[in-house]
Amino acid sequence: MNAQDLIDTARMLVADYKGLLAMDESNPTCNKRFAKLGIPQTEEARRAYRELIITTPGLGEYISGAILYDETIRQQKKDGAPFLQVIIDAGIIPGIKVDIGAKDMAGHPGEKITEGLDGLRDRLKEYFQMGARFAKWRAVITIGVGIPSRGCIEANAQALARYAALCQEAGLVPIVEPEVLMEGSHTLSRCSKVTEEVLQTVFNQLYTQRVMLEGMILKPNMVLPGLTCSQQESVDEVADATVNCLLRAVPAAVRGIAFLSGGQSGELASARLNAMNLKFKLRSPTVGQSPSPWALAFSFARAIQQPALEIWQGKDANVSAAQQALLHRAKCNWAARRGEYKAAMEGTGA
Repeated sequence: MNAQDLIDTARMLVADYKGLLAMDESNPTCNKRFAKLGIPQTEEARRAYRELIITTPGLGEYISGAILYDETIRQQKKDGAPFLQVIIDAGIIPGIKVDIGAKDMAGHPGEKITEGLDGLRDRLKEYFQMGARFAKWRAVITIGVGIPSRGCIEANAQALARYAALCQEAGLVPIVEPEVLMEGSHTLSRCSKVTEEVLQTVFNQLYTQRVMLEGMILKPNMVLPGLTCSQQESVDEVADATVNCLLRAVPAAVRGIAFLSGGQSGELASARLNAMNLKFKLRSPTVGQSPSPWALAFSFARAIQQPALEIWQGKDANVSAAQQALLHRAKCNWAARRGEYKAAMEGTGA
């Protein structure tokens, strides 16, 4: 492990108001999204879509890193150029999803445990040699009647910490993603309490496993009411709840926080990210100097990709228009990091 390299990579992932593009959907997940739009569920269709994304002109101006799937990191453009080289040439740092998914947790009905630690050391070594410089592991926490349990939270926290330690050993910056899901009828207050408990448990385990916090990125959920909760708080209320939760649970040594979108619309995710950054900006005693102990960035998947996918429809004639939509959402989130996103940007392509 080269500690300075890890610190430098983590810094670059959240530098210049940029964020991460999560394009690490598994093949089954990608196929489901294609099926809804009538796009063929084939390896070639997935390759073509991913080529559309990584060849979007100007993407590197707003995106610092791209999280890839195992199939994606090995693919090539139609002309034979490796995806990895295309991404690097665009000024984007390549990363890789390394967990193998959330499975039902034994003895814990309704809860999941993420698997993939077996053989991970060797896989990380291979990905580093291929050119990846960071990795991602996602744990999922469900809020419901009597859940999440301590057993579920602690098991997932330990797995995240063990993954993170192995990443740093291999020279990869770990993206640590404990996601408290939006699904459910829980209140904003309940989500805040669960998220804080989860984050505190995760960082306790990161300390135990001797993970260097300066060489990692946290990818948490925003604090939100459940999708079916009768009370849906405003953008500013969500921003306040999220920031306050993070201030209580996330050490200042962490290089950056890159929020997941978790099923939010692109516009709403941008507005909430903007509100968080704007509040820090307004509280600052010095203009342009943020009192936040960490950069507040983004690591969005559908919230950036969905409009482009709907425009593309699997047709070559739609590639340019789809790329413009993708770039627009990336730019909106770049603006949100600056506290400069406005709803008027939508529909203008500005």
